[in-house]
Amino acid sequence: MSVATIVVVALVALLHLYFMILEMAFWDRRAGLRAFGLTPEFARATRRLAANQGLYNGFLAAGLIWGLWLGATGFAVEVFFLGCVIVAGVFGAVTVNRRILWIQALPAALALALLLRSAHA
Repeated sequence: MSVATIVVVALVALLHLYFMILEMAFWDRRAGLRAFGLTPEFARATRRLAANQGLYNGFLAAGLIWGLWLGATGFAVEVFFLGCVIVAGVFGAVTVNRRILWIQALPAALALALLLRSAHA
């Protein structure tokens, strides 16, 4: 696996750790309100839902980190979790906000393309 592939997969994992922290700890605080464009009232009402969503983002990050940690044998793990991130990003773009496609799905698609290319090199 190339260094570029490792870096991009790691960046996708870090993005999902960031999403997890925002959703689980800062959803109804200034950072979360600004990041997600929420009103304080809406954030308070949906805080538990956001924490659950954040937990799932943490699982995505953990899966990608696990795949990287496994090295060459982690290829299938990385493909699976990047695929999950892409599906989640597309679903979020369709159901919530089109920006999710660019923020979540596109980086994962780039990482997956690099990963698949490095496997065939």
